[in-house]
Amino acid sequence: MDFSVIFTAESMRIYAHGVLVTLELLVLSLALGALLSLPLSILRASNRALLSRPVWLFTYLIRGTPLLLQVYMIYYGVAQLPWVQARWNDIWPWTWFKGPLFCTVLAFTINTTAYTVEIVAGALKATAVGEIEAAASLGMNARVRLMHIMLPSALRRCLPAYGNEVILMLQATSVASVVPSLVDLTGAAGSIYATYYLPFEAYITAGVIYLAMTFALIALLRGAERHWVRIAYPGGT
Repeated sequence: MDFSVIFTAESMRIYAHGVLVTLELLVLSLALGALLSLPLSILRASNRALLSRPVWLFTYLIRGTPLLLQVYMIYYGVAQLPWVQARWNDIWPWTWFKGPLFCTVLAFTINTTAYTVEIVAGALKATAVGEIEAAASLGMNARVRLMHIMLPSALRRCLPAYGNEVILMLQATSVASVVPSLVDLTGAAGSIYATYYLPFEAYITAGVIYLAMTFALIALLRGAERHWVRIAYPGGT
């Protein structure tokens, strides 16, 4: 194997651009997914079927279909709908569906939201009855109990599971390589392979970079867990 072509200035530039695109996709999708998942998680954990069932259906459909299919449906599907082409092809926000970054981030956001909703909702449902009863005995109403007792406690408990979702989402960003003109890390490896016809060198390098990013994320998540534990139990070790 010849790794000398990997360390040329041009190859390094392509890989660096791929890493930036991958991080952009990851950060945007996780941030938007977190914002959407909090209210949906509360609805999902509700005892009222009218509130929880629609959210359950959403998470069931998204988690039951491949992410690649979701990217294809949004990028190639929405903008090609006849009524979009005929009436709203040049009207905001439909014009955004012409952009590969928007479509990919939207697909990733929807996907990670579905998984995060189930993680947080499960933690909410697992809240100890004693915590709820103690809060109620202090005169807290349902909204105050949810915002100040149940939700903070659930978020602390679900952080390890959410950490796994973050890592899986990092790996899932490789799906973006199928979108034209969007060169993520996997797409960068494909570009190197197409130029030099060195598949092992190109994709092994990408794998090493993914591995380094994964270890960095694990370290950040563990630091966040320790920080939340110190806040929740200031007298602990």
